[in-house]
Amino acid sequence: MKAIDMKELIIAMKELEDERGIKKEYLIESLEMALVTAYKKNFDSADNVKVVIDRETGETHVYSSKMVVEAAKDECFEISLEDARKKSKKYEIGDVVDIEIVPKNFGRIAAQTAKQVVVQKIREAEREIVYTEFNDKKGEIVTGIIQKNDGNTVVLDLGKLEGVMPLKEQIPTETYNVNDKIRGYVLEVEKGIKGNPQVIVSRSHPDFVRRLFEFEIPEIYEGLIEIKNISRDAGSRSKVAVYSTNENIDPVGSCVGQKGVRIQNIINELYGEKIDVIEWDEDPAVFIAAALLPAQVLAVDIKEEEKFAQVIVPDDQLSLAIGKSGQNARLAARLTNWKIDIKSESQFRKMLEEAQNESEETVEEVAEEIENEEE
Repeated sequence: MKAIDMKELIIAMKELEDERGIKKEYLIESLEMALVTAYKKNFDSADNVKVVIDRETGETHVYSSKMVVEAAKDECFEISLEDARKKSKKYEIGDVVDIEIVPKNFGRIAAQTAKQVVVQKIREAEREIVYTEFNDKKGEIVTGIIQKNDGNTVVLDLGKLEGVMPLKEQIPTETYNVNDKIRGYVLEVEKGIKGNPQVIVSRSHPDFVRRLFEFEIPEIYEGLIEIKNISRDAGSRSKVAVYSTNENIDPVGSCVGQKGVRIQNIINELYGEKIDVIEWDEDPAVFIAAALLPAQVLAVDIKEEEKFAQVIVPDDQLSLAIGKSGQNARLAARLTNWKIDIKSESQFRKMLEEAQNESEETVEEVAEEIENEEE
C-alpha cells in the first residue's frame, strides 16, 4: 500500500478516536492482524510472518521472523548466526531476527483488507461503546418510544439502540401503543445476534417503583429516607416500607407529600396502581401491623424462630386485611418476610373457647382415670 494512502488512513483513525471514542491503536492492531491473515492466504506463507504499521506515517512493513542458529537448515524459519550478524553484531544464538520482505502486489491486497477491517472494527467498536454506555445504566430508568407491539413483546426506540420489554416485564393492566412514549427500568443489557446490544426493559419490576420514588422524593435520593423493601403486584398494588434515622423526618409523610402530590405523580406514572407507604419498624409486630394497612390490627403474636405471626383484626376488618384474592395479606408477607395468619376477633375467641374446652375435657379424663385406678 502506498504510504500516502496509509497516512490518510491514520489521520482518519485519529479523527474516529476524537469523535467517536474508537481507539486508533485498537484499529491499527486489528488491521495488522488482518494483513497477516491476508498475506498468508495470498502468498501461501508460513506462520512466522508479521506486519507492522508505523503509527505516525502509516508505512506498512512485512517481516519474516527467523530464529538465529549456528547453521540454518530451514531458511524459512531459521537464519545462521553469520548472516544475522551481518545485520547487527548484537545477535546471539536463540535470538529472533525480523527480515523485511516486499511481496509483489501486496499494496493492493492491503488496501482492500484495510477498508474491510476498518469498517468492520468501527461497527464492532461502536456496538461495544453503546453496550458499555447502556450497561452502565442497568438499574436506571430510561425513556423510549414504542416501535412495535406484537402482543407478546414491546420493542422500544431508545435512541442508540432497541429496548425489548417481554410480556412478563409488562404491566398487565397497561396498553402499549406504537409511537407512545414510555419509561422503563433497565433490567439487563445483553449482546444479541451479531453482537448487537439489546436492552431488556421492565415496568413490572419492584425496582421500577423504587427508582420512581427516588425521582419524586428528594429525601430518598439524598439518603435521608431509606426504602427498606418493596412488594408489588404490578398494575394493581404496591407496598413500600420506608425508614429514616432522623427523628425530625416523617418518612411516610415525606413520601406522600402535601395533599398527596408526590405519591400521586408515581401513581400517575403507573396508571393508577395503588401504593401503600408504610413505616418500617425493627419490632416485627409493629411492622407487620403497619404492613396490613389499610386494615386495622388489634394484636400481633409472633414466633421468632418460625418467623410466623398470628394477627387478630376486628370482624369488620377481616376481608380488608386479607384483601381481594388474598392480595393484601400476600403483599404484607412479602414486604415483611414473615408468614402471616389473619384471624377475626370472633374467630380468635372461638379458637380460645375450643382450646379451653379441650383443656377441660383433658382434665376431666385425667381425673376419671385417677378415680378408676384408686377403685
